[in-house]
Amino acid sequence: MSLSTPPAVVTAGVTLFEETLARQAVDVAAVRWQPPVGDPAALAAVMGDARRVAANEQALAAMLGAQAHLVDVRPASEVLGLEPRTFLHAGPPVEWERASGPMRGALIGALLFEGIASTPEEATRVLESGGVSWEPCHGRGAVGPMAGVVSPSMWVFCLRDESTGNESWCSLNEGLGKVLRYGAYDDSVIDRLRWMTDVLGPLLQHAVRAGDPVDVRAIVAQMIQMGDEGHNRNRAGTLMFLREVLPAMIDSGFPTSDVAQAVRFVSGNDHFFLNLVMPACKLQTLAAADLPGSTVVTVMARNGTDFGIQTSGTGDTWFTAPAHTPEGLFLGSYGPEDANPDIGDSAITETAGIGGLAMATAPAIVRFVGGSVPDALATTQRMYDITVGENPAFAIPILEFRGTPTGIDVTSVVRSGVLPQINTGMAGRVAGTGQVGAGLVTPPMACFTQALDALAARTAPPGRGVAG
Repeated sequence: MSLSTPPAVVTAGVTLFEETLARQAVDVAAVRWQPPVGDPAALAAVMGDARRVAANEQALAAMLGAQAHLVDVRPASEVLGLEPRTFLHAGPPVEWERASGPMRGALIGALLFEGIASTPEEATRVLESGGVSWEPCHGRGAVGPMAGVVSPSMWVFCLRDESTGNESWCSLNEGLGKVLRYGAYDDSVIDRLRWMTDVLGPLLQHAVRAGDPVDVRAIVAQMIQMGDEGHNRNRAGTLMFLREVLPAMIDSGFPTSDVAQAVRFVSGNDHFFLNLVMPACKLQTLAAADLPGSTVVTVMARNGTDFGIQTSGTGDTWFTAPAHTPEGLFLGSYGPEDANPDIGDSAITETAGIGGLAMATAPAIVRFVGGSVPDALATTQRMYDITVGENPAFAIPILEFRGTPTGIDVTSVVRSGVLPQINTGMAGRVAGTGQVGAGLVTPPMACFTQALDALAARTAPPGRGVAG
């Protein structure tokens, strides 16, 4: 039998057929498919949970309805209840023996900053002996970038969701390079932290209190349409935030030199707004927490050793596996051997549907994290397959203003084998190094299969609706 038109073939699974046809100049459309991972019985149980569809719809609606207003800037000891010698950190819990280099470096720096130790060696002895305690930021509703270490004296942004009454917090952004959150702790790092405590924090506090609460969610919506994806590109967001607070900073009565230095610091730090995006995203995912039957991911976080996730249907239980090391672009003479495994709470941006999930809106991001513009577009398109819906408030111009993919679904990840894409900075493996680059990374699949098993153990029999 002869064909009247050239053949077009769709293939799935094994690539041999696809490759053979392609060598013969046949038009081939390959469908990337693989069998589901994990326990098939657990997947079937969760997929058959009578509550799942409605619970996920409720989770999505809660995320889309969440608000995020910057209402204050205050010391962490006041708003987070941090006692002396108590610290917060990024990711799931981790003890000193398993802590990564950048986590150790940030904790050492925090002890130096708080005056608990006068040398790195003394700080290390205190940490090894259990003379201080530390716990995850997420446990107190906060988020911390990279190592995410927050000490009592550090100032934090205070955000509130008026629709739920939820609150979230994040430290002030130090800039790039040798900074505490990347595990550096030399004199320049400590001096900068002291200036932020003495000058920047009080000045921002005055500016925020002088006017109406800053609508951070509205700024995020605008920056998504201006080429920022909200994780590793926040240039437009930073400048829009500065526009909001600058008049009050100028009229503050603070010394002109302090105001000028603060403005230079914020305007010269394209990532300053990230520390406002993160708690805004935390408020969005927090609104969807604790819905029985829901398979939506509410936390993705890393401590430099482990990657951990939490889901709406399993509350604050962590599902962890060894963190992957990002691949991307390096600063100066640094290379892959210098990079620490993935670290930071900043993956809360992807959890909320921006960052790596919204790469299509920020094609310039590839110049910072690697890859290509087609890769960025394809990544966002792929993320729609593992999410329960879209956020119309975060519209992507190049996709005809389609909303960002929102609500990562454990069952979709396990069924498809597609993992959420994360854009991230890279910290040096050795404590004290600082930033060595930026790149792309995905969570370990084991986090999702563990979550699936836990969700399966909580499934409801047919006929039951969404539990309260």
